[in-house]
Amino acid sequence: SFFLASAAPGGTRVGFIGAGVMGQSMCSHLIKAGYSMTVYSRTPSKCAALVEKGAVLADSPRKVAESSDVVFTIVGFPEDVQQVIAGTDGVLAGLKPEGIVVDMTTSKPSLAQELAEKAARQ
Repeated sequence: SFFLASAAPGGTRVGFIGAGVMGQSMCSHLIKAGYSMTVYSRTPSKCAALVEKGAVLADSPRKVAESSDVVFTIVGFPEDVQQVIAGTDGVLAGLKPEGIVVDMTTSKPSLAQELAEKAARQ
């Protein structure tokens, strides 16, 4: 079945990595829509408002992936994307085989291709 047809609040667990201005707003809208949310930021205090709205704070990108069906990332720079997704305690270390990662960081297409290849090898 087509994934988006089944990505409904209450049935799809969402993870969000990056709680800056854009991440906070997007994550807040998903929580308001009824999605179960796990969040992570290198600066945990940035997640406080999201936790107050019902999100669960994780202590690593890996923990976010372990408890999510879909993981969104929106971090500062391509190097951050590399670390958050493919680092030792990154998303790929905890992502389920059917898991989905959506990176919204302003970056290079070649980085997306590189990370997709790493994910396929796992």
